[in-house]
Amino acid sequence: MSSKTNDLFTIIENMPIDVKTALIEKMLASIHPLQKDVDEEWKVEAEERISEIKTGNVQLKSGDEVFKEIEDRYKR
Repeated sequence: MSSKTNDLFTIIENMPIDVKTALIEKMLASIHPLQKDVDEEWKVEAEERISEIKTGNVQLKSGDEVFKEIEDRYKR
């Protein structure tokens, strides 16, 4: 690494945690930009699922029950 990179790392190491957190969020956003349309679709989907649970339109299963069904289905 270059000396400039090492200098940058030193500066970052000495930053307060809230500044580091903000920096990390900005860096991650630059690598993987927010997908607001996808996020909105997931929000709608989650709200629909919550509504189905509250109104009793779906029957809930425990994780153990689901994994048992998968195991039984694919057991050879």
